[in-house]
Amino acid sequence: MKAVILAGGSGTRLHPLTLVTNKHLLPVFNKPVIYYAIEKLVAAGIRKIMIVTSPNHIDSFVRLLGSGQHFVPTTTTTARQIQIVYGIQNEPNGIAYGLHIAEDYIGDDNCVLFLGDNIFMDDISSAIEKFKKGATVFLKKVSDPKHFGIAEVRKGKIVSLEEKPLKPKSNLAVTGLYIYDNSVFDKIRRIPPSERGEYEITSVNSLYLEEGSLHGQMLKKEWFDIGNIEALHKASLFMKKNTIM
Repeated sequence: MKAVILAGGSGTRLHPLTLVTNKHLLPVFNKPVIYYAIEKLVAAGIRKIMIVTSPNHIDSFVRLLGSGQHFVPTTTTTARQIQIVYGIQNEPNGIAYGLHIAEDYIGDDNCVLFLGDNIFMDDISSAIEKFKKGATVFLKKVSDPKHFGIAEVRKGKIVSLEEKPLKPKSNLAVTGLYIYDNSVFDKIRRIPPSERGEYEITSVNSLYLEEGSLHGQMLKKEWFDIGNIEALHKASLFMKKNTIM
């Protein structure tokens, strides 16, 4: 299985920090935000990753990450680095379109989609190892569901999805981590742009829901969505407290 990390966006809620750099390159305690995504994927057995970002920031990511030489799996006896390649998303036209850019790289494989400004403390290895087909989304209880994509779950099954609803049906946020089978690219081609002109990942997930192959995985540990200064600060304090130096 391969992975795609989306690392674009203008990061306007993090101004003035993001006036000179991409938000995924900002520090969370002792490492850049995007390191947490890469390390989480490598720990789960992923060895091939595409970073999708904007043309303005591609050089910065290449200087930081190179070809993946800084990330060597600790679970193998052969000390081989992972592979990191890059894709460019010229316009901010949606998460689903960002994944679409990686279609040729993914090839016939299934894939993990990771929004690079998310930090997860749960171990995701088992979910990736057990994945066969359909789609898996990772859910987390939140106190402010109006600000997230929300999944309604009954008897352990997802029955509806809403994007930032005014009257949420649940408090289960759909976080920035997804596992898809290879049919995801056909589904992306089927969805129209939303009212804001973007190809929404919720629309893709809804197609999986319609065919009865969308599954939810509950997160139990901390989850950080680095979208504003407060979240960046909170994540940094948590990592400082829980990192062994």
